[in-house]
Amino acid sequence: MSIRKIPYADPYVTEEDVNAVTDAVRKRRLSQGEYVARFEQEFAAHMNRKHGVAATNGTAALHLGVSAAGIKSGDEVIIPSFTFAATANCVLYMGGKPVFVDIDPNTFNVDPEEVEKAITPKTKGIIVVHFGGQMADMDPIMESAGKHGLLVIEDATEAHGATYKNRQAGAIAKMGCFSFYPNKNMTTGEGGMLVTDDDEIENKARLLRNHGQISRFQSIMIGYNYKMSDILAALGLSQLKRLDWVLQKKKEAAQVYEELLRGVEGIQTPYVMPEASHTYMFYTLKFADRATRDRVMQHLSQNGIETVVAFPPLHLQSVYQSLCKFKKDDLKITEDCSNRVLSLPIYPHILRQDQEFIVKSIMEEMEK
Repeated sequence: MSIRKIPYADPYVTEEDVNAVTDAVRKRRLSQGEYVARFEQEFAAHMNRKHGVAATNGTAALHLGVSAAGIKSGDEVIIPSFTFAATANCVLYMGGKPVFVDIDPNTFNVDPEEVEKAITPKTKGIIVVHFGGQMADMDPIMESAGKHGLLVIEDATEAHGATYKNRQAGAIAKMGCFSFYPNKNMTTGEGGMLVTDDDEIENKARLLRNHGQISRFQSIMIGYNYKMSDILAALGLSQLKRLDWVLQKKKEAAQVYEELLRGVEGIQTPYVMPEASHTYMFYTLKFADRATRDRVMQHLSQNGIETVVAFPPLHLQSVYQSLCKFKKDDLKITEDCSNRVLSLPIYPHILRQDQEFIVKSIMEEMEK
């Protein structure tokens, strides 16, 4: 008998998306053109920003942001260790030094008090990661940044449409960066976007995106080839139309998990801050201990259910240990959370019967 397969993420793609991409291909521009320009305008407007600068992927968008901010060799940039490698790598690309700080044990977002404590005369910026679809506590972070004259970048790659005190992810700091990878709440396959209200940042990011050229073959700075294609932008425009619907459906799926897991001892379901919304790119459980988490993860895998541990701490990975000089027990909350978290499948079209099977599988292992 074949094992039931439930993927961790499953992009929601419709015939409307297919037709949009087909129309773009028929236009034969293919590379960066009118679709990219429209996508930049519409996405920026949706996120309440003046400018959007599309890029090849979320990492490229973040790299453009760090580069446009003027981060250079020796500059310290505060980031959480509980994040994907790209957050740290974009600082390292510029010769900067990531300074890892600890997180809030409930939201898994960076702890504002730890940010304040990590600031030194070498600190030039803060990259705030909005983990899994919920924004970090931005007000105290922005207050610290203002007091010390630091630039803040929102790594909103996991938080399309999330809100904090009626402000959207990517709309509070100098700039916000988004990803459109297939596991995100909207996708272009690959692709990313930097959003900002700052004309100078926008202009520099556009130059950097295209080899630093002010006209064809005329470069005024060292840049990159980070242009998005019209094919990806056409898919993005179509997906953007459904983003609010997707977020509502994922919220409903999260509520199903909450209902099914209510009262289960030894499992913490996602915490949502007051005056915030959660868009559930991840639906992350926290177990009482690592041994239980690992047993549940293995049992789910045996039942054909894909799950993810997001994230292993960056400061404990060998490359960052050698470059950033962090070691075990430096960030105890990050390490503890990473040992106990597990993200379940969630997407707008997930079936309730699949969610029931997932929770049933969890309970089978928990009750042993």
